[in-house]
Amino acid sequence: MRFAYLIEPPFNFRKETGEIAGCDVELARRALAIAGFSHVEFIETEFSSLLSGLEDNRWDMTTGLFDTMERRQVAAFSTPIWSLADGLLVKKGNPKNVRGYASAAANPECRLAAINKQTQLNACLDAGVPASRILVFETYEEAVQAIIEGHADAYASVAIAHSGFLERHRGLELDIVPVSRSEKKPAAGAFAFRKKDESLRNAVNSAIKRCMHTAEYRTMMLEYGFDDVALSPVRIEGQPSVT
Repeated sequence: MRFAYLIEPPFNFRKETGEIAGCDVELARRALAIAGFSHVEFIETEFSSLLSGLEDNRWDMTTGLFDTMERRQVAAFSTPIWSLADGLLVKKGNPKNVRGYASAAANPECRLAAINKQTQLNACLDAGVPASRILVFETYEEAVQAIIEGHADAYASVAIAHSGFLERHRGLELDIVPVSRSEKKPAAGAFAFRKKDESLRNAVNSAIKRCMHTAEYRTMMLEYGFDDVALSPVRIEGQPSVT
């Protein structure tokens, strides 16, 4: 069993010991063990390669992704494992006074950073931000560096990813601007599989449901910075509607 992940706390990160940790990795370990997999190979990659790597048989399961209609064309998704809102990472004090995607679009001097193939890139475009004002990167670290160096003014991702990053880099002069629900609703995320691997997905789904019924699971997610709002849309029975 091969599990693909990217470095993006609190979902996946490396401890000082080199051990891979994070809420997605921890849930995958537990679910796969229940499903009967005694050994899991964790493969680090970039976000833009997650789904293509499934198709190319480089791995069998990926870290959590937003479950969208577009992605369902190439992959199958597990039962949802979290539901998250977007956030914008800005310099301390928010010098461009960014309040969300719409305000960024309205300011011709505001440049946004986003990750290749992430849903936030489409959110920027849908809000009216011209492509000429969006810098596209392959990794979280590259996008953050663009903010620090002043090449971009706001980095669009999920708010909890920004929180997880700042928790591990407390000396950085950066702030998080939450994107309101009225502008973009929180979306459900799930592990991804090859569409033909239905038996694997079903086995992992059964295991995930067993994990999520436990107080231990909720405690783990709270420790990683999730709250009941992020966990409440996660349905134990059946598949979610796509948001």
